Amino acid sequence: MASFPAVLRSEWTKIRSVRSTVWTLALTFVVTVGVGALLALLTNNNFAEFRGNRQTPFDATSTVFSGIELGELAIIVFGVLAIGNEYSSGMIRLTLAAVPQRATLLAGKTAVLGALALAVSVVTAFVTFFVGQSLLGPHSTTIGEPNVLRAVFGAALYLTMLCLFAAGVTTMLHNQTLALGVLVPFFFLLSPILSAVPKVKTLARYFPDYAGSRMMLVYQQQGQPYGPLAGFLICLAWTAAALVGGVLVLKRRDA
Repeated sequence: MASFPAVLRSEWTKIRSVRSTVWTLALTFVVTVGVGALLALLTNNNFAEFRGNRQTPFDATSTVFSGIELGELAIIVFGVLAIGNEYSSGMIRLTLAAVPQRATLLAGKTAVLGALALAVSVVTAFVTFFVGQSLLGPHSTTIGEPNVLRAVFGAALYLTMLCLFAAGVTTMLHNQTLALGVLVPFFFLLSPILSAVPKVKTLARYFPDYAGSRMMLVYQQQGQPYGPLAGFLICLAWTAAALVGGVLVLKRRDA
């Protein structure tokens, strides 16, 4: 019986030895910061046109996090590859032989993935915020303003939960190509399309991407069904469901 610390060490070695997982984490940082900086610069240079006649307060924090939608893709790919590489290479059989306690194995994978994703996401969120605010000029805000720090951490937690959600889905499907074939259309096609259809857009508001966007808001907007805390709980529920599903499938199916 492998001890949990041994499982953690093994999973950490696997992740850092695979270049694709390292590059996807780096890409999460670069894309989120880069797109956020570009949008902040464009907003500052075209602020009058951007705001129009809106009466609601300008949310400088969520503006710089608008680029997180592309960062989502990279962190999802990281979660998929971190789990799926073992299935595509056949190494999962050796892993299960060494750690037959499948719930313990997935718990170890989740702990390492979650810790690494959280560390990268926190750095990404804070760098995105400070770089973006520096480019917003007179329209910027500070980290000490009400709810701003909470929104920055909300962005980091959202990315972390997306990574774990992707890992849980990949564990259920046992195939990284299939997992990407489900997750990418779900986040970048199905969710946006349903959000634009009047009869079903209420359902789309409870998808993880919409809930995550609520976590990065500083001001509660009129007409929105819920706020940051509810958004966090919805994302957490999606993540927990994917991981529980991963445990159940891993216990019942062969590698």
